[in-house]
Amino acid sequence: MRPAATAVAATAAALRAAFLAPPAAAFRLLPPRRVFLLPLHRLSSSSSPVAPPCAASSDSQPPPLPAFMDAQFESFRAQLDGSSALRDRIRAVVSEVESASRAASAALLLIHQPVPLSDVLGKAKAQVEVIKGLYSQLAEILKECPGQYYRYHGDWKSETQSVVSMLAFTHWLETGGLLTHAEAQEKLGLGSGEFGLDVEDYLTGLCFMSNDFPRYVVNRVTAGDYDCPRKVLSFLTDLHASFRMLNLRNDFLRKKFDGMKYDLRRVEEVFYDVKIRGLVPGESKQEVAQS
Repeated sequence: MRPAATAVAATAAALRAAFLAPPAAAFRLLPPRRVFLLPLHRLSSSSSPVAPPCAASSDSQPPPLPAFMDAQFESFRAQLDGSSALRDRIRAVVSEVESASRAASAALLLIHQPVPLSDVLGKAKAQVEVIKGLYSQLAEILKECPGQYYRYHGDWKSETQSVVSMLAFTHWLETGGLLTHAEAQEKLGLGSGEFGLDVEDYLTGLCFMSNDFPRYVVNRVTAGDYDCPRKVLSFLTDLHASFRMLNLRNDFLRKKFDGMKYDLRRVEEVFYDVKIRGLVPGESKQEVAQS
């Protein structure tokens, strides 16, 4: 047998023995490996001590901000502090507006009771004068920040809508007609300068006003005023038709306008009940049957 063939056969036999033998025996059958050790002086010269990165940065301080960046953010801080102080003053006045508006609305609730209308309107008008003075204070505050009306408008928006609703209902009780935008501004002492009555606040207030009519009509019919449903129905019909001329977006005002048709429907039902019973003044039962 040739030497090469003998070496191959010996290797194959060693491998079979390694696979078949237990692990400890397999390691004994493998040929030993040679380990080369480097001299100690070569190991020490080839490796140099490296300081950990955290050790070098632990004693270092963050670099100072550039001067222009420091000045810019200092200016921002002053502006935000001034805006916050101004907003606190506005909210203090708006809180008083809300209180006066609630007092006026509470006075108007007496129209559902057997109380003279003049007494009810007198109490409501007393609060309107208070509200007018508070809006004058708001106008003086806003003079300190010209051109910033709509920046702070949200702080008194909802309160103004409630005030307009109260004013419009009071005006209808007195005259039977619609409170115009110019008249509402005049009652609140607005319109001069930048601070005025926002159109959307005025329109939303009118939508709020329509919520008071269904209950008012029912109570007036109960009290024997059978002509009241006809007057309210005529007014709400004209107001609803006027709103339909506007191209309203799908927002808060549009939702309030959609609610007006339900108020109109409830008033129509009251008027229908009064009419079919022949209680409408100036109409005979024959006229009702023909209609």
